Amino acid sequence: MGARLRLRPRARHLGRAGTSASGESDASVLAYAPMSMPPRKSQRAVRAGSLVIGAGAPISVQSMCATPTRDVAASVAQCEALHAAGAGLVRLAVDTARDVEALAEIRTQTRAALVVDLQENYRLAEKVAPHVDKIRYNPGHLHHHERARSIRDKVAQLVQVAGANDCALRVGVNCGSVAPEYDARFPGDSIGAMLECAWDHCEMLDSLGFTRYVVSLKDSDPHKVVEANQRFVERRPDVPLHLGVTEAGLLPGGEIKTRIAFEQLLARGIGDTLRVSLTLPNERKPEEVEIGRAILADVAAGRFRSVPDLSGLNIISCPSCSRVENQSFVELAEKVRELTLYAKDHDVTIAVMGCRVNGPGETDDADLGLWCGPRAVNLKRGGEKLGSFGYDEVLSRVREELDRLIELRQG
Repeated sequence: MGARLRLRPRARHLGRAGTSASGESDASVLAYAPMSMPPRKSQRAVRAGSLVIGAGAPISVQSMCATPTRDVAASVAQCEALHAAGAGLVRLAVDTARDVEALAEIRTQTRAALVVDLQENYRLAEKVAPHVDKIRYNPGHLHHHERARSIRDKVAQLVQVAGANDCALRVGVNCGSVAPEYDARFPGDSIGAMLECAWDHCEMLDSLGFTRYVVSLKDSDPHKVVEANQRFVERRPDVPLHLGVTEAGLLPGGEIKTRIAFEQLLARGIGDTLRVSLTLPNERKPEEVEIGRAILADVAAGRFRSVPDLSGLNIISCPSCSRVENQSFVELAEKVRELTLYAKDHDVTIAVMGCRVNGPGETDDADLGLWCGPRAVNLKRGGEKLGSFGYDEVLSRVREELDRLIELRQG
């Protein structure tokens, strides 16, 4: 997979030229065929506050705050900005008792419907549930605490909390953080591991009498996102799906990767909510919502980007969010892109991750990976850690490793 895109038009653009979120005409990369949004596959309606997800309800666009949750004023301002841009749900990350206290205050000051991301601590669910409409948990993170307790028991606790507080759940399965037992059962098959994990958690929730849940299956490769969601629907057409290409990265490539996945899935009636995950500074986060709404409008009108032949240099970077421990991460991602332009014709993947949650696992499959801590950047070659470097010194090492990698492949 690569970020340099050779676009092959599927059909002549017959209608009015579309416009990207940046305002640039995209007539050269849109194919046009009059249509309306196809009927959704999902058969079950899931309520999150006043929002209905699935069973033919309008597709909603979500986003996530990039501000530290503990910063109440900044988080309220961003919730309001995302809501004003058209976000149906806004997600915040909660990792500490201080975050929980802030969340309670944020709830009183924003009009936005809220989702909480439990990160690695499912035990916080009871404290945050009274303040949100939906709880997102990652099955791959349930093993971090109380390791002697079974996964089913932990899910049962989440079900009890959600039911008692009128909350929906999202089972959020990510390629880079699949539960270890599924990685072991499906070596080299990330899609198989994600799917089996998602199906197992659906069965767990069903057996516990809880059906008010949504599933997401995310990868940084749009083609894997398409395959995973299509295969999921074959077995569980009843379950609403939240769509996302995780770590889609910087614009414009991040939008194009996201469109590749969303267009193919939405055109097949797959997807009930969606999020565009881009690496953006805080003040530009509403662009995620604007781009998501533009994609929905284009699909409904029959305007599609050409399916690209992805090759060359591929820069993957996660969306800026409240988990980022140093805001220099966004600037670093831009600098990595600028530094590596000379290698645009080489099939190399470089991943730039902003936090400890996504960083360690989701850089393993990249040729070079950078995951950013509060004061240093951890540099990796595949799964091998090369060391930790200051934000002001890591770029020279990236250049050295990239040159070495290109030389080896050419030799």
